[in-house]
Parts: sequence; structure tokens; C-alpha cells
Amino acid sequence: MPENKTLLTAGIDIGSSTIKVVVMEDKGEAGARVLAGRAERIRKRDLFRLAETVFDETVSGAGLDRDDLGYIATTGEGELISFRTGHFYGMTTHARGGLFLDPEARAVIDIGALHTRALLMDAKAKVLGYRMTSQCASGSGQFLENIGRYLGVTLDEIGPLSLRADKPETCSSICAVLAETDVINMVSRGITIPNILKGIHTSMAGRYLRLLTSAGAQGVVLVTGGLAADVGLLGAMREAVAEQKASIDIRAHQDSILAGAMGAALWGAFRARKLEQKGLSLPAA
Repeated sequence: MPENKTLLTAGIDIGSSTIKVVVMEDKGEAGARVLAGRAERIRKRDLFRLAETVFDETVSGAGLDRDDLGYIATTGEGELISFRTGHFYGMTTHARGGLFLDPEARAVIDIGALHTRALLMDAKAKVLGYRMTSQCASGSGQFLENIGRYLGVTLDEIGPLSLRADKPETCSSICAVLAETDVINMVSRGITIPNILKGIHTSMAGRYLRLLTSAGAQGVVLVTGGLAADVGLLGAMREAVAEQKASIDIRAHQDSILAGAMGAALWGAFRARKLEQKGLSLPAA
């Protein structure tokens, strides 16, 4: 297969709470572009049935059929998807997708529903190192969603509300259960919702910065995962960087939530070309 031959691929990233799908047009060394992308919350629905529905609708939205795709790649919890061509490890896909979204990035912090991981990569998306939080840490997307539900605000409202804080209340608990207890106490003491949220964001940002520095991150760090759209959290992370005088530039992209799926699609194209060069066939779905 010529290096610049156009190849249509799809990436499916199944997380703990959200399914992400992208369809991409890959021209090898000539670059790639996203034709369609979608993120859908699972919300207790049948995981694999929903994944197939979201996949088919995304492919159709790109004006394509399944047979048009040269490779269907999965990542995250997508290894059991029956119609996949191949599966890629989550850190490699987030590194590749992060680099695609921001070519200057040399680290990614992926904030998921249950855990957060920081990873370093080079200019070719090779993972050079990583650090990960424990599942019970009060710094996950699910934790923040639970707090928002208790306070009566949606995830979309949390960021803007946090930016309105005038006297943030510190939330110091590492355990998510204890942190939620702290929030209940704050409400009973009359602390405003913006000040509660900003305090939580500040606590999370400090934990994320320690994760990044322990991994050795420097320069541009791209935030991926659903919380990359939380403007309050991004602001708190940048404040933490400034306070610690860290050599880190926190960035996010409007499509950060799709980074893992993008990386899977891109690695799928890379693998398809390598197999073609060796005269080997793609694995059957």
C-alpha cells in the first residue's frame, strides 16, 4: 500500500461512562482528517449494542458504509467488540490522538470517569512514561458528576459556576467518599455552590499537577477525556501551574474527548499499511 494512499478508518473508544467513535480519512505522510465523530454516554444501556448503534450512525454520518472502512480499531474496553479489526492499548491511542489534536503536545493527562493518567510521548507518539491515580481518588469525572448531582447542577454547568467563585472552600480529602462528606458539610455551613466547586477544582488540579510532575511532564500538556471541556477545572489547573512555577502549558481542544478514538483510528491506518507492505492480510473481524 503506497504511503500516501487514502485509507478510511474508524476508532471506537469505550470508557467507563462514555462511548466515543470517530471516522477518519488517513493519507499517511500526507496527513489525516476527521470525517465524523461522536461521544455518547452509556447510562446503564447495553454496552455493545449501544457501541454498534453509535458506530453505525457515525459511519453513516460520514456518508460511508462499513465496507468502505479499511480498518476498525478499538481501544479502552472495546476489545470485545465483535466487528473490530484490531485493538490498541489506551495509553498509545491517547498519545497518538493527543498529538494529532496538538502537534506541540509532549504529554497528555487523560481524565476519565474512574481514574486519571498522565503520559509522556515523543514527536512520533511513542509513550515514554506514565503515572496513574487510584480508582478511589477524589479526582475522577464520576466523582465530579456525583458532586454536581448532589448540588443540583449538571456537568456542563460546573465549569462556568466554578469561575464565579469569590472565596473557594478547600476540599482536602483524597478519598472520594470522604470528599463527598466534606461537600455535604459545606452546604450545611452555607458555602455557595461556586465556592464549593472551585475548591474541588483546586484540589483536583493540585493532584493532577503532582501526577504530571512525577511523570516528568514539561512543555505542552493536552487534557483529554470528558473533563477537558470543564473550563473551571482547566482554569484551576493553569492556576496551580502558575503557583508552582511549573514548566507546563495546560491546553485542551474542542475534540479532546475523542482523542482515544482518534488515536485508535490513526494507529489502525498505520497497522493496515504495515501489513500491506509485508503482503499480509488484515485479521478477520
